[in-house]
Amino acid sequence: METTTSKLPELAPEQITRATDYIELVWRSQGSEQDQAALAAFHADGLELALLISEFGALLLADYISVVPDEHTDCDAGNVLEDLVAVTSRYLRRWCHAGGGAQAAYIAAVFLIECMQEVDQVSQFLADIRGNVGAGYGQAAT
Repeated sequence: METTTSKLPELAPEQITRATDYIELVWRSQGSEQDQAALAAFHADGLELALLISEFGALLLADYISVVPDEHTDCDAGNVLEDLVAVTSRYLRRWCHAGGGAQAAYIAAVFLIECMQEVDQVSQFLADIRGNVGAGYGQAAT
């Protein structure tokens, strides 16, 4: 899938990989000691993790989850969808920037999982995103 240049901050491939790893861990978490330890390691970053998940979520919402087909970009439904995505992305970023650290990151990850489940299976969706990291997804076009 080809993405357009976004007004959102660029994310390095390592950041995208880290964000997908975290979201997958939240999605698959069974409450085992191993899962709790892995979550605790991510949550130690607190605010940094929240900011990463918010920016990653904004990229997903704007460039991946709700892409408006080219033939509908000029119609009212396409404009409404783009506006909804823009507002949701801003809200997610503001929410994570406002504080809460690990708790904000966790809730944002759950929100993104719900969005991904509406599009496809979460595991396949995350695999597709990881596959696109090497293709420059999330980075400014050169």
